[in-house]
Amino acid sequence: MCADRRVLGLDPGTVYLGYGLVAQGTQPDVPAWGVLHARAGLSLPERLLYLHDALNDLLARLRPTEVAVEEVFVARNWRTALALGHAHGIALLAAARAGVPVATYATATVKEAVTGFGGADKAQVQALVAQHLGLSAVPRPDHAADALAVALCHLWRGAFARRVAEEARAP
Repeated sequence: MCADRRVLGLDPGTVYLGYGLVAQGTQPDVPAWGVLHARAGLSLPERLLYLHDALNDLLARLRPTEVAVEEVFVARNWRTALALGHAHGIALLAAARAGVPVATYATATVKEAVTGFGGADKAQVQALVAQHLGLSAVPRPDHAADALAVALCHLWRGAFARRVAEEARAP
């Protein structure tokens, strides 16, 4: 894999937006992770504005070469799904504005990439994120661990997709 890949994984939310940067060299390195926290007392438009501005600042500071965003998954509550969709859009917009290539991944795809099973529970995913990245503990808060899982998924799935494309172009 290219040693200068820096993938910023994002786990969108309207109060907490998790992020995790994974740099790919001989071994994955994790220079940054955390959450952008929009105060719950703000209106939805105010939270989205805060997240947009904070994400723009984060992209400028961390300078990823790629961004990977987890797609919205909510089984029952359409209002929650709609609000998360707004946060997902903010993440896509910020990456596009920064000129960084962006990919999206379904939750089951992220789980399968990290654990080998698309139905893995959150604790399994987070434990394996820590293991894959050589961390002594699961990254906290949970949204940051989830964002690191998205970044790992992109590194691994993206590398596979590039190899397939290269082989298809070979004579």
